[in-house]
Amino acid sequence: MKQQQFEAANAPTWRRYRLLLEQLEGDAKSKRPPAQEDPQGFPQLYRAVCGHYALARTRAYSPGLIADLHDLARRGYPHLYRRRPRMLRAALGFMAEDFPRTLRRHALAFWMGMALLFLPMLAMGVATYLDEEIVYSLMDGLQVSNLEEMYDPANRKPGRSHGRQADTDFAMFGFYIMNNVGIGFRSFASGLIFGVGSAVILVFNGLHIGAAAGHLTRLDYGGTFWTFVSGHGPYELTAIAISGAAGLLLGKALLAPGRRTRLAALRTNARDAIVLVGGAALMLLLAAIVEAFWSSGPAPAPVKYGIGLAGWVLVALYLALSGRSRHGA
Repeated sequence: MKQQQFEAANAPTWRRYRLLLEQLEGDAKSKRPPAQEDPQGFPQLYRAVCGHYALARTRAYSPGLIADLHDLARRGYPHLYRRRPRMLRAALGFMAEDFPRTLRRHALAFWMGMALLFLPMLAMGVATYLDEEIVYSLMDGLQVSNLEEMYDPANRKPGRSHGRQADTDFAMFGFYIMNNVGIGFRSFASGLIFGVGSAVILVFNGLHIGAAAGHLTRLDYGGTFWTFVSGHGPYELTAIAISGAAGLLLGKALLAPGRRTRLAALRTNARDAIVLVGGAALMLLLAAIVEAFWSSGPAPAPVKYGIGLAGWVLVALYLALSGRSRHGA
């Protein structure tokens, strides 16, 4: 294609792009909120101009045309990519409003998830503390030995096996992320088995955590175990219960769809379940950060217990009060 034909074919696109670019540059200088004036079609126009610039260089069109297209692409770049902070604002808005409101709207499922996790945990913890043999009903000898090794007071890095003592905090952060998210996702996805799968996973995790806590406390390793889990426990355990609650919502749609078809009920409940899972995932991310960089640290036990208690209070206040505005109560 000759340059004249190329310019004639693409001139309307460049004209519109220049108009929108001048509008954006005027908004930036006047510091007006870009969300009110920013055209929806600007990203597509920007990509088209970049493509035209690449073609002009490849076809060796005149230096003046190449320079003009380069200038248009250069000026448009910051206006397109300055929108990225909105993603952070959207995430913060989601956690501040959408997630806690949705959770309160399904408070029954949430409390069922909490009960399915914490009641077996408490019962198994007490039973294992009173009878040292009960722990072997859930774990074999090797698992119990590994558990004792991880929380032995002589362990330089509590919560890590001897094979992971040399791992950096960043490496453990990645490990905790994979482990926590895996548990949360299984708790949610298994709700498609009519909710029974989510209930089983919550009870199973509660029993294992309770067995570990009771056994280690009986061995007088409680000082190591409880100081380690106190910091991240509020976020991790609550998030697992919320993930299970999201799975229970899926099961409810299949078991009791009401006047809707099961598929329609599942679609409706799935929308809220995804919100719950998204919020729980961010809570699990926070738990992994605390677990990797704080839990195994050398802070005194009273400080760790104080941080843990503050965490439970903050989680309770956040879930109960966040997003309670006059517009969205």
